[in-house]
Amino acid sequence: MPDPLRLTRCNPQRNMARFYEVSVRPTLFGEVSLIRNWGRIGTGGRLRTETFATLEEALSALRDLEQRKRRKGYEGGAKPPR
Repeated sequence: MPDPLRLTRCNPQRNMARFYEVSVRPTLFGEVSLIRNWGRIGTGGRLRTETFATLEEALSALRDLEQRKRRKGYEGGAKPPR
């Protein structure tokens, strides 16, 4: 499974401090879940889980989400280990 992706978008003039995290994890039933967490930096944010039949489908969705967020000005990369 790929490392979690963490993107941020900050603009002090607009009081904007957002984060967007995406990770891919296996399910107990042999499927793959794409887990998205987003919100204002410093909060827990919102969470959405999508389930895909294959890893390739989940990775394709992850790449699509990353491209869309980067076009909107989000920056960053792999989430640092805790």
